[in-house]
Amino acid sequence: MTTSATSGTGPTENSMRRALKRARDGVALDVTEAAVLLQARGEALTDLAASAARVRDAGLEQAGRPGVITYSKSVFIPLTRLCRDKCHYCTFVTVPGKLRRAGHGMFMSPDEVLDIARKGAALGCKEALITLGDKPEDRWPEAREWLDAHGYDDTIAYVRAVSVRILEETGLLPHLNPGVLTWTDFQRLKPVAASMGMMLETTADRLWSEPGGPHYGSPDKEPAVRLRVLEDAGRSSVPFTSGLLIGIGETYEERAESVFALRKVSRAYHGVQELIIQNFRAKPDTAMRGMPDAELDDLVATVAVARLIMGPSACLQAPPNLVDSEYERLIGAGIDDWGGVSPLTIDHVNPERPWPQIEDLAERSAAAGFELRERLCVYPEFVRRGEPWLDPRLRPHVAALADPETGLAREGAVVEGHPWQEPEEVFVASGRTDLHASIDTEGRTADRRDDFDEVYGDWEALREAAAPGMAPERIDTDVRQALRTAADDPTRLTDAEALALLHADGPALDALCRVADDVRRSAVGDDVTYIVTRNINFTNVCYTGCRFCAFAQRRTDADAYTLSLDQVADRAQQAWDVGAVEVCMQGGIHPDLPGTAYFDIAKAVKERVPGMHVHAFSPMEVVNGATRTGMSIREWLSAAKEAGLDTIPGTAAEILDDEVRWVLTKGKLPAATWTEVVTTAHELGIRSSSTMMYGHVDQPRHWLGHLRTLAGIQQRTGGFTEFVTLPFIHTNAPVYLAGISRPGPTTRDNRAVTAAARLLLHPWIPNIQTSWVKLGTEGAAEMLRSGANDLGGTLMEETISRMAGSSYGSYKSVHDLVAVAEAAGRPAKPRTTLYGDVPAERQRAAEASDGHLPELLPVLD
Repeated sequence: MTTSATSGTGPTENSMRRALKRARDGVALDVTEAAVLLQARGEALTDLAASAARVRDAGLEQAGRPGVITYSKSVFIPLTRLCRDKCHYCTFVTVPGKLRRAGHGMFMSPDEVLDIARKGAALGCKEALITLGDKPEDRWPEAREWLDAHGYDDTIAYVRAVSVRILEETGLLPHLNPGVLTWTDFQRLKPVAASMGMMLETTADRLWSEPGGPHYGSPDKEPAVRLRVLEDAGRSSVPFTSGLLIGIGETYEERAESVFALRKVSRAYHGVQELIIQNFRAKPDTAMRGMPDAELDDLVATVAVARLIMGPSACLQAPPNLVDSEYERLIGAGIDDWGGVSPLTIDHVNPERPWPQIEDLAERSAAAGFELRERLCVYPEFVRRGEPWLDPRLRPHVAALADPETGLAREGAVVEGHPWQEPEEVFVASGRTDLHASIDTEGRTADRRDDFDEVYGDWEALREAAAPGMAPERIDTDVRQALRTAADDPTRLTDAEALALLHADGPALDALCRVADDVRRSAVGDDVTYIVTRNINFTNVCYTGCRFCAFAQRRTDADAYTLSLDQVADRAQQAWDVGAVEVCMQGGIHPDLPGTAYFDIAKAVKERVPGMHVHAFSPMEVVNGATRTGMSIREWLSAAKEAGLDTIPGTAAEILDDEVRWVLTKGKLPAATWTEVVTTAHELGIRSSSTMMYGHVDQPRHWLGHLRTLAGIQQRTGGFTEFVTLPFIHTNAPVYLAGISRPGPTTRDNRAVTAAARLLLHPWIPNIQTSWVKLGTEGAAEMLRSGANDLGGTLMEETISRMAGSSYGSYKSVHDLVAVAEAAGRPAKPRTTLYGDVPAERQRAAEASDGHLPELLPVLD
């Protein structure tokens, strides 16, 4: 169906009758049926609306608020009306010259913002709706100059700063509409905003790509970009508002497709808190001033169809100021919310359409059988969910205004400012702090978290996304030619040849491993290196939602723990006493840890053991620290280095391909951000390892892309110390328990990956490390015969792989590691983090203790 939403043609009576019956019967609709129903008029529209209203009523009953329709009492703050986009219907956006002539700045000043917010608070408003144009500094030098003059790196930094002041000085909750955001932008803004939003508007690509379309010339209105924003909001656990703008030239089928796209994102991440169905209103002085307004019947039909597609649990809004008091029809079509209504400010996007009086809205709602109740900008469901949807720094602000039982706005709540600050007493020892030892004797309490079905997103959607990677495909390429190229000059391997090697099996695999071992010998010699180190995982509390991780726990879970700073320093001292030259420190993304906590951890170790090398904080932790402090990645890493950080682990890489990453993890950093972190670290003189976790939902082509990416980074920066192969441990991994991933890599996979890594990273990354924790003694020895030259560390304690189900223990003594090397027919040699020689004093201490902690050494104090 390609019927235009503004044309006079329509569906057949039979197709309408069939679609209406399916709606009445509660049968799932497809796009074609939805497009038919969007054209319902007269009696058919009444029938459609009745079906939608029944679905809405069932959802309200289930939510515990039957017969309730909500709204948010808000103030509208147009932080800047400058924008880099050129939407053909918009009057909100202006240009610098007009702002100057009107006596306005390029941005509202903090005083102007706070004046509105304080007046709103005095009137009982609880939401500060901050709306602005997309990235104005990218188009307007005047915007860039204003930000520079006021000390802000970009518009997002100013949004964050002004949101903090609103929270602290007025008590209003910021709801942010800054347009298109990156994943990192979400991390920066989440600590200061109870909710955020961005209208999808439409998925009709032609309205953006074709000259004359309403979004032509607007880079931020590309549908794929906007859908990515919705997904990143879900990955970041941000309560998010979105919706459609109808009547801008889309067909009914395109409109239906847009609703289905919103449903897909909503089901995948459970983060869409409401959908707005907004009708187009033509405005003078715009390119679309001659287009007709979207008709009321069109709006009512779209609301009803959206309700049927989104289901009973969805929250659906239609702005009351964009209809001429036909409120009952919208209620009858399935809405359950009126959106933000302000007793103080105008709707700056639709300035010609005043808000209704709240008293009138309550009366009209009551006439339709509904009680009007006030909500916050963050919807009740998310108020009650708490973590990870509300940042700890926001929880006191939300709690001050929310009814703890309903999640709605609390009657009589005093709207006043509260400090926006990190939780106090962060480093208090709590929970199962002996997990690093008892995991080997007592095991984990349960094989999965209690919130298994919610925290990771929608498993069914993941199964569909992961299907292509479940069974790696074979290829038909000349392996013999690829082997000849590898033996002659590995740097000349084409992608096709490299893929052939990654698929090698049988005699071809044996030949590949021999070639890789020869390259290893010529590159680094026969010594098998190892390091005397201790792992210190300072907390396992984490809400990121990595689906491969069995280590992360909620703060209330039986296996959750957090170490104190003294315990971290004690463990570093214990390691030093038995010959360690390094501590490797990583932890969960604990919502209570401030961004400066990582500095405190590094300082605690350096103050206790000045000579210890601090190898700490994955790129995910770096981004978490930077965004929570409001610092850039470069600034944060520089501060961490000053605090005592020496190198960073190149973990959190998994597979550097977002196709795979977004199946493996809900909220971890994208591949490009990982690259940005390690590249920036290298530029600052902070070297790192590099890693790849494989054998889950990936394919050899992903391994190849990952290795090529690492080689490219190394050629630019030279900052990688080694490449570490990390076979996926499946036993307790959520993505495996849900039936989505493979049960880890095969022995063939392990040999092929190790050998290919040696060849594809040659000569740029000379050290290839194998993991005895994941492969065991025999497996590690086999990898040493397949191109690896390093065994990693003694570890002394290891929790992450053991929680996932690894059965190879938590430490190896020096004697154990030497034995692994001897099993491969090679000598062993201790090393430092940077692959230098170990001082004699350290070697003597390690030899005296055999590189591991005595049984009687205390593990808690």
